[in-house]
Amino acid sequence: MNIDYLGDAKDGELTHREMPYFSNIVRVGWPSPADDYVERSIDLNEYLIKNSASTYFVRVKGDSMINANIGDGALLIVDRSIEPKHKNIVIAAINGSFACKRLILKPEICLMSENPKYKPIQINKDEELELAGTVIAAINIY
Repeated sequence: MNIDYLGDAKDGELTHREMPYFSNIVRVGWPSPADDYVERSIDLNEYLIKNSASTYFVRVKGDSMINANIGDGALLIVDRSIEPKHKNIVIAAINGSFACKRLILKPEICLMSENPKYKPIQINKDEELELAGTVIAAINIY
């Protein structure tokens, strides 16, 4: 999976665009009549970005995280201020090459794909692993 760095959340001018937020739940099964009631507006920056100084965006290429709902071309929101924990999805640099994977800390450190056709990446003691942030959201465009 390739990663393209798109920039920090604090770079440039973050425009706050409030979009209508409907309080109804949209069911994925049989359709139900929807109300026209708008609860309030929602700002996606406010909703998704908790710490703009430590948040950045990357676009991914590949299918290794497809079972975690991260598709080819997805835009990831990554926060460097969140300490990566066991089973978090992270941006990792292995010997300088970046990847988006699930961090496994037990019993040994490895990076797991979310697609069974890819093997886990075992981290050996002589390899350099740098965790560049925890993925907090993935935006897929269909």
